Amino acid sequence: MDPIQLFKALSDPTRLRCLSLLIGQDELCVCELTHALNLPQPKVSHHLAALRKAALVTDRKAGLWIYYRINPELEQWSIKVLRATAEGIQGQGPYASDLLALREMPNRPGGVCSA
Repeated sequence: MDPIQLFKALSDPTRLRCLSLLIGQDELCVCELTHALNLPQPKVSHHLAALRKAALVTDRKAGLWIYYRINPELEQWSIKVLRATAEGIQGQGPYASDLLALREMPNRPGGVCSA
């Protein structure tokens, strides 16, 4: 992982919000992210595509849904940066409300999307 690529990804507010949610989850589908961020699906998908291109996240398709997760092949230093960043911002601004919205999302029995 190129450090500049990582920090460029973190510099965008929407990508940072996506990464801060993903770092604490096994995986999330696009509908979960759009609900938590309260943003239109095309905007969220655009930023997820940028994160995928930067190799920060991977995706898998299951039926109509696409699920994203932090790339399990990221170098350890990159994961540490993501975890430290998410931990440092978790109580601030939109990040706290994003996590709350995700936790309170309807149709997530057992904490997994069932849309």
